[in-house]
Amino acid sequence: MNEVNETIEKLKAQFGADIGEQPEFRGECGVVVPRAKILDVCRFLKTGCGFDMLTDLTGVDNLGSDPRFEVHYLVYAIARRERLRLVTGVPENDAAVDSVVSVWSTADWHEREAFDLLGLTFRGHPNLKRIIMWEGYPHFPLRKDFPVAGLPAELPSTAQNAGRAESAPQEGGPFVAGIGAVSAPHREPRATDTAAERDGKTAHPGHVEEI
Repeated sequence: MNEVNETIEKLKAQFGADIGEQPEFRGECGVVVPRAKILDVCRFLKTGCGFDMLTDLTGVDNLGSDPRFEVHYLVYAIARRERLRLVTGVPENDAAVDSVVSVWSTADWHEREAFDLLGLTFRGHPNLKRIIMWEGYPHFPLRKDFPVAGLPAELPSTAQNAGRAESAPQEGGPFVAGIGAVSAPHREPRATDTAAERDGKTAHPGHVEEI
């Protein structure tokens, strides 16, 4: 049994049926953790399994799935060079999960980014405020239903050209790639250029994607 599998067995012994395994992908192993247990599991991984570093934390929008959101944690045991991914589901109607800043301080800005761009709240975060967009910005740009062209918003008074930011259609431009594979093109932001197109497709569920 390799070290990663030993860690997963330790988690199962400690938390029982709450721990579910993800399929191994390119040598990376992962576990699924209930949202209510994520802080306890992270504490155990650091103090009981030697995972002394959080290398990344990010949110995922699986628009159309339930739960809609996931938070992924990539943790690392430096002495053993061992990596593990944790995944927890977060429902759209209660898009909140406990902060792990108290376990790994590197979670601070990662959680702020997920809050800023996906609208996920991290309970207990010491300074949960936007990190890229300005305070008062009403949208979440990394959500799958956010159109490529953007959405109108009032600029902050401190902006050089304060006023209103308008949508900027991008269709045919250099930053809009083709939809490509048949995975789930209707969920991708590039499937609709503007909010009007997005809302039109939502209003017509029989719409067939062109791939």
